[in-house]
Amino acid sequence: MLKPKKTHQSEVTMTEMVLPNDTNTLNNLMGGRLLHWMDICAAISAQKHSNRIVVTASVDNVSFTEPIRLGNIVTMRAKVTRAFNSSMEVYLEVWAEDIPAGQRVSTNRAFYTFVAVDQNGRPIEVPALEPETDEEKELFLSALRRRQLRLVLAGRMKAAEATELKALFQAD
Repeated sequence: MLKPKKTHQSEVTMTEMVLPNDTNTLNNLMGGRLLHWMDICAAISAQKHSNRIVVTASVDNVSFTEPIRLGNIVTMRAKVTRAFNSSMEVYLEVWAEDIPAGQRVSTNRAFYTFVAVDQNGRPIEVPALEPETDEEKELFLSALRRRQLRLVLAGRMKAAEATELKALFQAD
């Protein structure tokens, strides 16, 4: 049995500057480049929690709510929200900052799922997570619903078995 870890032990903040090579013809950050940065930030968080090599298993919906412009500073913050057997859910937030204008805006949020693997690439057990703050506890509790939804959508769980999801729709 592995010793449980606290959420803050997996927290990662990563910062990038949007340069010309990162942009599209409108001088906005290309979505693929942002997804690449987000994946790296989230993977580091999962590695910190598991002390293992991790592989990306899934990425939930990523909406691009605000453009990120050439010259902006992009800050990403990731933390593990729940650990299962060998998988971990990581919550990631993204902000864009225009330093000369003194403006900072939230641009993206996503949930990533990573699987910890051994040196042969086989899934391996990860430590449990012990949330401490109210926000961490809410993310922890709702992670099971998100996991069941991912599994149902991937065809790896029958909808009838998704007890956490069914509970959302049952009348009191």
